[in-house]
Amino acid sequence: MPNPSTTTDLKKALMAEGFEVYRTLGTAVLLADRVRDNLIMDSAVAAVAGDVLKARFSVRAQRNDFPGESEEQLFQRARLLAHSALQRGYEEAQTSIVPMVDPSDKTRSLDTWFEVSFEKSVADVSELVTELHFALSLDKLASRA
Repeated sequence: MPNPSTTTDLKKALMAEGFEVYRTLGTAVLLADRVRDNLIMDSAVAAVAGDVLKARFSVRAQRNDFPGESEEQLFQRARLLAHSALQRGYEEAQTSIVPMVDPSDKTRSLDTWFEVSFEKSVADVSELVTELHFALSLDKLASRA
């Protein structure tokens, strides 16, 4: 099978490999993580379609968990979660500061997430599947040790 170059083809290929899709966003197919049989959540892991297939995941530190730390310290806490991924050839792709707004009061912030995304280009669907399983196994949230 040739590498899927569209999001639709990639989604079908991943479902055929047993992955559960959470949603699609642009060229990315976000995978689901089922924490209980009846509860499905975003896993912060995605496959990206295009000329080159990519595995992507995001890790984060939450400001409320580390009060008083600077933005750079919070990003660094998140980056530490990706240590084993860097050894596998993943590269930092993006950082984001994501406010968590109270759904009942849009003027109130509940927390702020400091996210770092990592990507790895892969040769084919087989390698993509391996990397997605790896990414799903990673801790994605920095915690106090």
